Amino acid sequence: MVANQTLATTKTLAINNVEVVYNSVILVLRGITLEVEPGKVVSLLGPNGAGKSTTLKAISGLLKSELGEVTRGQITWGDERVDNQSAEDIVRTGLVQVIEGRPLFRHLTVEENLRVGGMVYQGGRHIKDDLERVYHYFPRLKDLSKRVSGYLSGGEGQMLVIGRALMAHPQLMMLDEPSLGLAPMLVTEIFEIVRDINKSEGMSVLIVEQNARAALELADYGYVMENGRIVLDGPAAQLRENEDIKEFYLGLNQAGGRKNYREVKHYKRRKRWLG
Repeated sequence: MVANQTLATTKTLAINNVEVVYNSVILVLRGITLEVEPGKVVSLLGPNGAGKSTTLKAISGLLKSELGEVTRGQITWGDERVDNQSAEDIVRTGLVQVIEGRPLFRHLTVEENLRVGGMVYQGGRHIKDDLERVYHYFPRLKDLSKRVSGYLSGGEGQMLVIGRALMAHPQLMMLDEPSLGLAPMLVTEIFEIVRDINKSEGMSVLIVEQNARAALELADYGYVMENGRIVLDGPAAQLRENEDIKEFYLGLNQAGGRKNYREVKHYKRRKRWLG
């Protein structure tokens, strides 16, 4: 049993026909609908510019800092509508986003970064227990607890931002490109830890990834985005066997061999998806 364990969530995250506009003119999301059921891992796949990160920011309330707004539809967390709330209030409901790029307080130590995250939950009254909980999942962070975070490797930094998010006791954690720039062995290690957290605590996870293989191995359900729309969705096991997914995201041809990217006629098939 993990110390001060977070209770498993019973809430569903539902995004219903959401449109997002930046600067009052740029339409980025075009009627997105998706769902994360309690305790499930859901992956959101797609190329750069598809709108994946914007989707997470719409949920977490970070759009407002980038002159973006939800102009249609709604986002609900359980019985509560959250798209009209501030980012600070949304965090307190149990929705926590781990931002792409591993942003850290680089002049602070590893433990000091974790303590900052812990202030969100009940004013930091359980920080000692919460630190032990994070160190249970990330033993390497305990070894590095006194190191200034600006000197961490990419993998260590990714562990720290996830650990800092855990300090806030999320019921649903949103991970934005956690594998970005990491070696395959580190990606495997971090995804295994996320799976452990999900299974041990019943925490829901929404993961945005371009590494489709790793994301679909972790997830229960998956969605594929293209140009601000959902073009495909289904159980992760089913998506792993989908020929379009194999060709575009797993780099395999229909015989199961490695696909030469230059031979992939992706524009034609994507045109069919978007049609």
